[in-house]
Amino acid sequence: MKKITLITVLLFTYIGYSQASEETTKIYKKRVLETAEVDIISSYYSQDGDNAAVTGGIGTEKLTDLATSITISIPLNDDDVFTLDGTISAYSSASSSNTNPFGGDDDDEGNYSANAVSFGSPWIESSGASKSDVWVNGDIGYSHSSDDRNSVAGANISFAKEYDYTSFGLGGSFAKLFNEKNTEISAKANVYIDRWQPIYPVELKTYIEKNQNLNAGFFNGINIYNQNGVAIDKNGATVWSPLKSSLIDTKSRNTYSISLGFSQILSKRAQFSVFLDLVQQNGWLANPMQRVYFSDRANYYVGNALSIPNYTSTSNKDVFQLADDIERMPQSRFKVPVGLRFNYYINELVTVRTYYRYYYDDWGVTSHTASIELPVKISDKFTLYPTYRYYIQTAADYFAPYEQLFSTDEFYTSDYDLSKFNANQFGFGISYTDIFTKGKLWKFGLKNVDLKYSSYKRNHGLTAGIISAGFKFVMD
Repeated sequence: MKKITLITVLLFTYIGYSQASEETTKIYKKRVLETAEVDIISSYYSQDGDNAAVTGGIGTEKLTDLATSITISIPLNDDDVFTLDGTISAYSSASSSNTNPFGGDDDDEGNYSANAVSFGSPWIESSGASKSDVWVNGDIGYSHSSDDRNSVAGANISFAKEYDYTSFGLGGSFAKLFNEKNTEISAKANVYIDRWQPIYPVELKTYIEKNQNLNAGFFNGINIYNQNGVAIDKNGATVWSPLKSSLIDTKSRNTYSISLGFSQILSKRAQFSVFLDLVQQNGWLANPMQRVYFSDRANYYVGNALSIPNYTSTSNKDVFQLADDIERMPQSRFKVPVGLRFNYYINELVTVRTYYRYYYDDWGVTSHTASIELPVKISDKFTLYPTYRYYIQTAADYFAPYEQLFSTDEFYTSDYDLSKFNANQFGFGISYTDIFTKGKLWKFGLKNVDLKYSSYKRNHGLTAGIISAGFKFVMD
């Protein structure tokens, strides 16, 4: 399953007021949503680094992703809103391509042979089918507001699909406003029932399917070399073999979450909110694509034996190390993020928006996230907003870099997303707003445009950039 950060579009509806008629007892209500709205967000994401999880914690992490989300909000009557949300994300990943580093489809043994002109390496992209994919997601939502606009209830259903993963979700929400709408409490619950269509490292899959025969399938006609670059006797007593003779135990992954929120308007200038999430995951929580290598097991390679001494260098283009196993993790995980926001209106030109989150899980990861955004209104229609975000986390109990894991451990991973690291992200955006929607597209008026660029860097070398554009249209 790709790792990249997935794009979510949220629409916030204005809660109107009731107006009593002087001549009758009938209550007139402002509609929750006056007319249909369409939100479109497109983004382009690119990253690079040297710690690919698919190749055991070393290798290229080059990845690009082009995504577009469209959200349509339709008022059904004064109180009810129906939403349709769809996202298409097309990505290309050099790391994922190395599930089969010798080319060919991920479901066969590849086209590698002893006479091949080029060989696989963690540092170059393979032509395997998993090097690119399209992730699609759809969500249908419904919300109902009470007559006094102090209560909002909602429900949604979602579906997502990519090359090796399928997800089905259900959710519900409720929000209540008090104190003349200055105070709000909210609760959300979601359930995701997911299923792997697992893709495995080609050498492990072939070894198991060919009944441990190193002269069949992918291994037919090729040499396997030891750490010294000497070809082994594949029928001898000392040969390569993975640690375990089975791959994943279950294809399911289920997620259950509860979110609680509290928001308070403190004054004409200040607003404060706090949230708490409780998330429980069960099932196969490791990624079956991702290799691991143990320090207490012998190393074996295929390709050019002369390149073995330079295996961990980017100069290695033609030798690949056979995996010891796939990543294995506990089949349950409990996560608790706690966060708060504080927004302060300085004057008609400048606002300060701050955010902090503390995260804990029972895999040993704790993290802190802090961010600040400073929207600066430079005209009636244009706003600039520089942003900064800092993130720091501890390593999971089961993480170790390439060749530093032990085969005696029950769980293990070399995925640097679970390592100890810190990261900085700088961003700059510009927003255009036209409350009169003078720009037209068919029957829709253009209300808002947002453009933003962010640059991200981890202390262990991963760098990324994302540029996004958002458009809001309202029906005339």
